[in-house]
Amino acid sequence: MGVLDHFSNLFDCSNGSSKYKKRKQLQTVEVKVRIDCEGCERKVKRSVEGMRGVKQVVVERKANKVTVSGYVEPSKVVARIAHRTGKKAEIWPYVPYDVVAHPYAAGTYDKKAPAGFVRRSDDPQVSYLARASSTEVRYTTAFSDENPQACSIM
Repeated sequence: MGVLDHFSNLFDCSNGSSKYKKRKQLQTVEVKVRIDCEGCERKVKRSVEGMRGVKQVVVERKANKVTVSGYVEPSKVVARIAHRTGKKAEIWPYVPYDVVAHPYAAGTYDKKAPAGFVRRSDDPQVSYLARASSTEVRYTTAFSDENPQACSIM
């Protein structure tokens, strides 16, 4: 947009009915859906492919994960999958194991997570519980194999 377009939009008196629509951004949405068989996989894929703005749909049956790329909103993708298939759908709740500081904290470890993933935790109390105090760090490094001055009783 040029300077004249910017000023014309500022002083526009047409009550917001502009000929330009706000365009959605291209994004990737990851959804967790229970997928048991090839029929379920096909059903989930077809339910999302018909949406306006969808460019690509990738279904990972083993991980129970659907990845949708396109000009779509995450909430609408989840609602469409849940409505069309009758399955429970939610935004992908897992992050890679390497990203989390303490992956075995009470709120992040999940047995149902795929290999190499832990549950995303945005709760500040969980991250507070996961932090080790300085005395805990001192005791754990005292028996570490990387510490040359460690106890050699073992």
